Amino acid sequence: MSKKKNRKIIPYRRPHNINVGMIIFGIIFLYILFNIFAYLRRDRVQFYEVVEGGIVNNKQYTGLILRDEQVRNAQNSGYINYYLREGKRASMGTRIYSLDETGRLDSLLKENGVEDAALPEENLADIKKQLSSYVLSRSDEDFSSIYDARYSLEASVMEYSSFSALDQLDKISQDSSLVFEQVRADISGVVSYGIDSYESLQPSDIDADSFNRANYTKNIHKSGDLIESGTPAYKVAASENWSIVFPLSSDDASLYADKTSLTIDFRDYDLTVVAAYSTFTGKDGATYGKLDMDRYMAQFIMDRFIEFEIEQPQSRGLKIPVTAVTDKNFYMVPKSYAAQGGDSTDIGFNKEVYSADGTSVVFVPLNEDYEDDEFYYIAVDDEGDFKAGDYIVRPDSSDRYQIGRTSSLQGVYNINKGYAVFREITVIDENEEYCIVEEGSVYGLAQYGLSVYDHIVLDASSVGEGQLLYQ
Repeated sequence: MSKKKNRKIIPYRRPHNINVGMIIFGIIFLYILFNIFAYLRRDRVQFYEVVEGGIVNNKQYTGLILRDEQVRNAQNSGYINYYLREGKRASMGTRIYSLDETGRLDSLLKENGVEDAALPEENLADIKKQLSSYVLSRSDEDFSSIYDARYSLEASVMEYSSFSALDQLDKISQDSSLVFEQVRADISGVVSYGIDSYESLQPSDIDADSFNRANYTKNIHKSGDLIESGTPAYKVAASENWSIVFPLSSDDASLYADKTSLTIDFRDYDLTVVAAYSTFTGKDGATYGKLDMDRYMAQFIMDRFIEFEIEQPQSRGLKIPVTAVTDKNFYMVPKSYAAQGGDSTDIGFNKEVYSADGTSVVFVPLNEDYEDDEFYYIAVDDEGDFKAGDYIVRPDSSDRYQIGRTSSLQGVYNINKGYAVFREITVIDENEEYCIVEEGSVYGLAQYGLSVYDHIVLDASSVGEGQLLYQ
């Protein structure tokens, strides 16, 4: 019997082969993930492309209307009934209102169906037009205007319903033996029923308190009201001439100093007029503006305070956002100290340098900085060639100038090259959102200023000089 051999099975171990391709792929994958994560967390800088444009920077004011207004008081006590709409022109002899001591007239008109009569279609159309006009022009900030609108609509309905009342008024009074007073206009003019004690106000009476609307009140009588003898019943404006007075700041007074007329825009009325302009001194010693007109008086008969704009010439140039504008400090160095370096045409300064061997003078060229007729403007930079306290020497002279005087220039950060570069600007005009600036630069060469289609940082406070950017 053959002896069996003992066999020991040893597992084969495969050699560990490093997969270089997988390692490289993993490194690239991790690099991509890192960049995506860094990109998502990085504050992205928004840019703005410079365009040509203009802005309208009209000045807004609240003015006080002055008119030649004559108040007419009731001669007797009684119940009043009006027969003419607010703002209508009355000729001499036109019936304005009636006074009934007993109050029976109103009852008789109702009994005869006068007040319940339907208005004609053309009258209804006019009332709808007035209501639509108010809805389109109303402002949430001026809620009190709703009362004036309501009063105007009531006056219109009163006038239209009074047409039929006038036809039957005489007949009703004869049949009922009713005695009442009928008041007619003694002069021709535009009639108004709102009395506010400003009717006799003159420019010499104006002071700052005159424009305080919190203290302003207007009393209005309506048909059916009981009024006492001597109480104002209505007023009439006989002249088409009227004025608007308004406060003037010192800047505004200088702005309009050479003007004799101004273009006025009443936005709520969709109306633009040219008014004669002058100034006067009020009761409080302040300067006020005055606009005189001879048209559209009746259109504003219900208003005492009026919002308006004074149109300004439109400024044209490069249009940029206000948020893109920043300030940068520059050293002011006299041009008389400028020198040329050796055989080159570079402009710079001979700067004193101190060492253990003593004092020497080194020519330092200027970089892309700015200038005017008297100075070169060198950016204040801790890593720059010039710092506060450095001395420069005038060519062919022993005169020395210590750098230190600074000036702040307005500018934007240009990012055409992928990094932030300060470019000086000259602002022509501005409003709350945009500036209009000159193309090129006043303090330097045109290529160092701003041009159309340049890309600039939208928010100048978000970057710094020389910062690399990713658009």
